[in-house]
Amino acid sequence: MARRRISVFPLPGALLFPGLQLPLHIFEPRYCAMVSDALARDRMIGMIQPRGEAVQGMHPPLFDVGGLGRIAEVEALDEGRFNIILEGVGLFRVVRELDAPTLFRQVEAEMIAPAPHPVLAAVERAALEQEARRFAVWLGYRVDWEGVAELDDETFTNAIAQIAPFDAAAKQALLEATDLSARAELAMQLMRFASSGRDPGETRATLQ
Repeated sequence: MARRRISVFPLPGALLFPGLQLPLHIFEPRYCAMVSDALARDRMIGMIQPRGEAVQGMHPPLFDVGGLGRIAEVEALDEGRFNIILEGVGLFRVVRELDAPTLFRQVEAEMIAPAPHPVLAAVERAALEQEARRFAVWLGYRVDWEGVAELDDETFTNAIAQIAPFDAAAKQALLEATDLSARAELAMQLMRFASSGRDPGETRATLQ
């Protein structure tokens, strides 16, 4: 599979799945430079989670898998800042980090081939919806469940993985799940675990 150079935005807790959108407020100079560079080239930015914290001034290591997004909307703000909306176009696997002269980090990566027409069994979809409803009520979230019912299985499952307030390791496990059924099952396990014996305010504060 062909390799490509990707400018990456390491951000804990932020996933981007194909077909979904991620709004971002860009204010750090290095990431403002990254957005300007992307707009001048192919409008592509890779979202990836750092693996731990920076040590002795070094960049934190990155997880192996991230989501590639295209800048679908952009609003230029004062002082070089931006509001952007990234639209997911695919997942990538890092081959190596490049020694780039830019303020922002760049990697050499391979795109991950998408699964053909991923769907859940009817019983899996029903169980996921039931667990998601319970979890949303527990968190106090208001959800348009009629709209949710119209989502295809992949969009629904990936939206839970992208939006739910899990910690970075859990989010990464969801991103790297081997197939849609595995991602849905893991999402249900995480929702049950997060809500077991915890106060929802604590979950929002500690898992985001």
